[in-house]
Amino acid sequence: MAAPALVALAHGSRDPRSAATIKALVAEVKTMRPDLKVEAAFLELSKPSFQTVVDRLVKAGHDEIVVVPLLLTEAYHAKVDVPSAITEATTRHPGVQIRATSILGLEAHFLEVLDIRMREALKSSRVRELDALVLAAAGSSDPLANQAVARLARVWGARHKLPVTAAFASASPPATGEAVRAFRAEGRRHIAVASLFLAPGFLPDRAAELALEAGAIAVSEPLGAHPELARTILARYAVGAVELVPV
Repeated sequence: MAAPALVALAHGSRDPRSAATIKALVAEVKTMRPDLKVEAAFLELSKPSFQTVVDRLVKAGHDEIVVVPLLLTEAYHAKVDVPSAITEATTRHPGVQIRATSILGLEAHFLEVLDIRMREALKSSRVRELDALVLAAAGSSDPLANQAVARLARVWGARHKLPVTAAFASASPPATGEAVRAFRAEGRRHIAVASLFLAPGFLPDRAAELALEAGAIAVSEPLGAHPELARTILARYAVGAVELVPV
């Protein structure tokens, strides 16, 4: 019996760098599991759309599909957009089992990727000393999503024995510039900002711009197509595939 197809479902962006990064991440997944049918799809703004990918898989004979939402927090897209897309696809293909897994989320081991991206940024900026960090994320009107980012920031700060503030590019204060200025008001001058985003786009660009204007000495690139994220996608898929097995 063929394994269920895996659809890695991202939000999408008008910025072509975003879709290119997501597709590179999915390519990492394919490299790790060449035996699986793996596809990238987007909720909006980028192609291919989720419905297009599902149609293509069904036409190719797949009747079981596991969807891994490439979202870092349990906010609106995870709670509303993904279930809605699954419902639409299931309605259009009543004989096909389509199951969404837990979101990619904020795993503690993603801090390893954050550290790699931060070291790259510090090397590029020729910075050797830090006395504060800012963890920049998208932000949400859902306080629980923002609290998840704040928790990860605390873990990251404890790891490096540095003060860390979570900052947000939209929907919730503080913005990255405000977080950097707050640290500078305390007398700290070597402040770096980590981009807790999956891929480049308007929000990470805006967060970086505000941080640098406020005096940050370095801003890292988003997490991007790292094997650690690919392994997490496959872990989510494994759980979803088991849940499709009849009891």
